[in-house]
Amino acid sequence: MDDPQVLLVMDGRVHQQLFGRAELERLRALAVLGDPAWSDRFDDATMARLADVEVLITSWGCPPITTQVLDGAPRLRAVLHAAGSVRSLVPPEAYARGITVVSGADANAIPVAEFALAAIILAGKRAVPLAAANRERPVSWGAVSDGELSNLGRTIGLVGFSRIGRRTLELIHRVLQPAGVLVADPYAQAADVAAAGGELVSLPSLLRSSEILSLHAPLGEATRGMIGAAELALLPDGATLINTARGGLVDHDALLRECAAGRIDAILDVTEPEPLPRGHGLLALPNVMVTPHLAGSLGSETRRLAHHALDALADLVAGAPVRGAVSVETVGVSA
Repeated sequence: MDDPQVLLVMDGRVHQQLFGRAELERLRALAVLGDPAWSDRFDDATMARLADVEVLITSWGCPPITTQVLDGAPRLRAVLHAAGSVRSLVPPEAYARGITVVSGADANAIPVAEFALAAIILAGKRAVPLAAANRERPVSWGAVSDGELSNLGRTIGLVGFSRIGRRTLELIHRVLQPAGVLVADPYAQAADVAAAGGELVSLPSLLRSSEILSLHAPLGEATRGMIGAAELALLPDGATLINTARGGLVDHDALLRECAAGRIDAILDVTEPEPLPRGHGLLALPNVMVTPHLAGSLGSETRRLAHHALDALADLVAGAPVRGAVSVETVGVSA
């Protein structure tokens, strides 16, 4: 593909954050940018431009690419998404028409896995409830030098062997010395999990053994509410639930009951609804930390997403296998 016509479709603030001078220079070296070069909507001007567009580079704030949009882009060869999941962005018709679809999920997995590891380390020390207790009554080191406050020899459970789950597993072994890392995922192969340093088990078995539970599954019909009252009851006393995936995976009422009883702790970067309404019980508990969806790419981390899309564009131009390409089959089971 020689000098393809490219259009960027994303929120304006996102566009400025992802594409600095260096990224725009590389983009112009690879492709032709028409007028407009960027839009945040598929309005009349954008639709007129689409008639010549061969590659769409999208990110957060891009409206869904409907069949009407596809019909208005007869030369479209690829959609390169400089963000995570493309499940709600690109319809099955795009794949059926032979359009290459690229997700930036690999790049976005890096900060999420880093955040998950940080949460796991905090959980091992029970830092969240102890920080709350320290605000009420400051305590000395000797008062908390408990043998249970440790990151050595913990059993950690990962629900979902997704890109993020796999990367989190790698980071755990790189930084910590766990007793074991258990993985539950109906789509994973035991050999692949073992090669990464984990053990593939059933979800109930994982829950019964996990001192720290980290969620990395996609949200869909089969996974909505998958961690409910019965599942939470299987966790050992003192366990911590970490969710950097999707809030809908967890029954928040059941989690509130368990955390309010003090039996388990929670570190939640995602909730449902998001954000939680003012006065929600989880926000008031000393053993629960709720962060405002910080784990994914933010600030300078977002440049990775632009670089990922530009690498895919370079592959297209060179006629090489395209990095990050997904299929209609794999996109439905990806986080």
